[in-house]
Amino acid sequence: MLSDRRTFLVGAAALGLTACGGAGKGGRTKLVLGDQVHLLQSKAKAAGALQNLSYDIEWANFVGAAPLLEALNAGAVDTAPAGDLPVVLAAAAGAPLKVIAGSLSSTRDIGIIVPPGSPIRHVADLKGHRVIVSSARGSISHYLLLEALKEAKVDRKAVGIGFMLPNDAAAAFAAGRIEAWATFGTYQIAAEARGARLLRDGSGINTGLTLIAASDAALADPAKRDALRDVLSRLRTASQWSQAHPDLYASVFAKATGVDPKLAKLIVDRQNPVLIPPDDTVIKPLQRVVDRFHADGELPVHVAVADIVDPGVFPT
Repeated sequence: MLSDRRTFLVGAAALGLTACGGAGKGGRTKLVLGDQVHLLQSKAKAAGALQNLSYDIEWANFVGAAPLLEALNAGAVDTAPAGDLPVVLAAAAGAPLKVIAGSLSSTRDIGIIVPPGSPIRHVADLKGHRVIVSSARGSISHYLLLEALKEAKVDRKAVGIGFMLPNDAAAAFAAGRIEAWATFGTYQIAAEARGARLLRDGSGINTGLTLIAASDAALADPAKRDALRDVLSRLRTASQWSQAHPDLYASVFAKATGVDPKLAKLIVDRQNPVLIPPDDTVIKPLQRVVDRFHADGELPVHVAVADIVDPGVFPT
């Protein structure tokens, strides 16, 4: 995932991103906050959580964990919210990051789906077929697929596995060019709303954890570290507000992303967790998944999750 930075750097240029060392207006501290599909940004906006800041922020939205973590590795963003395994894989590949917060969503928010009318009815039927995984090797969708095949007693070598960014895969799936798709979140829900059939969700396999990673450089900068603590406090408040006001949050999310309001409501129903500290609630279940993924040969080096956590930034 982190072996070729050129792909991200083209995307960074298109987004107008630069290295995070620059100051904000009037020399103030500036944070570049990564996001996926506007989830954090729309929640913060809906709750009015980022007003009257003593520092500047810039949002950088990405279509998946892989390019977002590339951005963190390249120094173009200060934070990256991503699924548990992509963050671990990035750390294993040497990305300078630490986990500073987490959240726990429904494990239904990830699944293996097939088009309407597909003859594939069960995971066992994937033998001899090709499955597209979003967004990259080591993603939460990849882990779900491998564990689901193991559960169904299907040799992974009997299944063709390819990788596509979720927006590209969504278009290919809608056009009937994908037999089966392991995906997550907004993309899964949108496909199911159009008739896609679920073979297996993440229940009993995935942790449901989303992590917020921060770059070591941002954490080492005292001013940015203080700003990150304040941002986490505000995002935690926003997550509490959004749970109490899901309809208002869904309305803001629909406007921010352009998705149908009914679809936005479905997304919010599954993706509306409260921000939590990176303590044993995060570390223990993630370590179990990491150990299993490493034993399967999918994680190049073993990672002790506690070693990639910075618990001191989360507000008390």
